[in-house]
Parts: sequence; structure tokens; C-alpha cells
Amino acid sequence: MVSSMPRAMWASLQVVSTGFSLAAVVCWGVSDFTGGYASKRSDAFLVTLLAHSSGFLLMGGLAVATHAPLPDRASQLWAMLAGALGGTALAIFYRTLAAGNMGLIAPVSAVLAAGIPTGFAMITEGVPGAITTTGFLLAGLGIWLVSRPEDGMGKPEGLWMAVIAGFGFAGFFIFIHRTGDTSAVWAAAHSRVGSLIVVGLIVLLRPGKHRVEWRDAALGLFAGCLDSTGTLFFIRAEQTGRLDAAVVISSLYPAITVLMARLFLREHFTRWKAAGIVAALVAVPLIALQ
Repeated sequence: MVSSMPRAMWASLQVVSTGFSLAAVVCWGVSDFTGGYASKRSDAFLVTLLAHSSGFLLMGGLAVATHAPLPDRASQLWAMLAGALGGTALAIFYRTLAAGNMGLIAPVSAVLAAGIPTGFAMITEGVPGAITTTGFLLAGLGIWLVSRPEDGMGKPEGLWMAVIAGFGFAGFFIFIHRTGDTSAVWAAAHSRVGSLIVVGLIVLLRPGKHRVEWRDAALGLFAGCLDSTGTLFFIRAEQTGRLDAAVVISSLYPAITVLMARLFLREHFTRWKAAGIVAALVAVPLIALQ
């Protein structure tokens, strides 16, 4: 279908898709900062459970309020599977970070999450032009530099956890793409059903007592609304453009998280992270104006 479109029309759609992807970047970046800040003082899994709950209520409410057509059963199942994989990956991500392997899991999982769906899209949709490919490479470099902490690469035994988390995030992107052109709000809502089931089971089956402060609960609910809105924007991005372009641009959200940490928490901002953000800024127009 893409190949049969006039070039000018396809370029216009890709610009629209880029706009949706950038909106997802902002939502996911702010959501990660808010949820991460809340998880510093309260149980991360309880905060995550609250976030997925609020995201489901928001997307489900929007779907009902706008009278969005209910997707067929296959699309619902693909969205739920996407959410289950994304929720599992997030649980592994947080657990490994808590074990002190941030230096390894953050950059490896981030690059895998972007790289695997990009390769999948190149196989199914064709290889993009040289300029777009250059943008992908710059974006991958930017994702690595922005995600990479400054305390080294972490413990080697965290490698497999990083790979599993990366595959989980990649699976989310690929499976949510399989929902096709169905209602984006319903797809986002059903994805939250899958993640709620997974995270809920983790919370129920973990031993010991866990607590969450009311302020962190409120931040978690807010983060969940932003996260699900970001998912909605990503779905619209991949529906109106190429999957690989939507994934690569949307995966630049750690840049927003890093900037917010610098602005609100006065965290150290290194030249490597600055270089990563510059690479990301250069990559976006290269991908958008293909």
C-alpha cells in the first residue's frame, strides 16, 4: 500500500507520523521521570500497578466516551499480548536496576527495544533510503548515550536480564503493530489489560510486605495516564507511517527523562548525554523528511 502512494502524499503522512512519535516521546519521557521518582521512596511494583490501572481507566473511558468501534477479537488479543510483554519487560527492568546493574541493562535494553522492531519493519516494509538509515543510526547512538549511566557498564551477569527486557519491549512494539488500523484508544486500553494482569500477579506472588506513600501513589496514577497516552500516540504514529520510523523516534524518550532529572533534581549532566541528545535532534528530521 505504501509503495502505491504518490511520493508527496507518503512524505506528508510520514511528517504526521513523526508528530505522533514526538508526542509519545514527551509523554513517555515525563512518565518515566514521574514514575521513577515515585519509586525511589515507595515499592516500584505497586507504583507500576497503580500506573497501569490509571492508564487502563483513562484509555477505556476515552474509548467509551468517543464511541470508538470495538476491535475484533484478534486485535484485542494482540494488544493484550503486547501489554503483557511490555509489563513483564518493565518488571525485569526495575528488578535488575534494583540489583545494581543499571550501567548494563539501561543501554542494552533500550537499543534492543528499538533495533529489533526496526529490523522487523525493514524486512516486512522494505529498507528505507540512505538518509533515513543514517537517521536510524544516529538515533541508535543517541539512545545509547542518553540511556548509558556514568558509572561503567554494570556487572556482566546482568547481560541476559538486559537482553530479556529488550526483547520484551521490542515485542510490545511489534505486537501492538499487529492490531492494524483498529481503534487506537481501544488498542491502548487492551494493552493495559495485559500489563495489569502481569504486574498484578507479580505484586500478589511476591513475599513480604510492600508499601506506597499517598504522594507516590498520586504520582504513579499521573505517570500511568501519561504512559498510556504515549502508547496511544505511538499507535497512531505506526498507523500513519512506517513502523521502524515510529519505533526509532519514539524510543528517544530517555532524553526527556534525562533533561527533567537535570532540571528538577539537579542531576549531573555529562558531555556524553549532551552528545546523545544532539544526535537525537539531528536524527529526527533525517527520519521524518525521507
